[in-house]
Amino acid sequence: EEATGRVIAETFSQLDPDAIPGVLVAGHGPFVWGASPLQAVHNAAILEEIAFMNYHTLEINPEVGGIGSALLTKHYSRKHGSKAYYGQP
Repeated sequence: EEATGRVIAETFSQLDPDAIPGVLVAGHGPFVWGASPLQAVHNAAILEEIAFMNYHTLEINPEVGGIGSALLTKHYSRKHGSKAYYGQP
């Protein structure tokens, strides 16, 4: 357990853990967190749904590739940061 915690802490030393509130560790279950226990459970449910969708995508098309970094950045940036425009009040 201690080594797993160190790897997670090392990985997130250059990342924003509030922006990425969960991690999958090879050979282990998921780890999630949040500002409260309820938020952590919410993040766990989101992670589970993403895994569910990914599993079914691979079942439909095992050859599917990952999303390109430009498209990933575009979608992330439109919802997060100072120039966010999607879902803002």
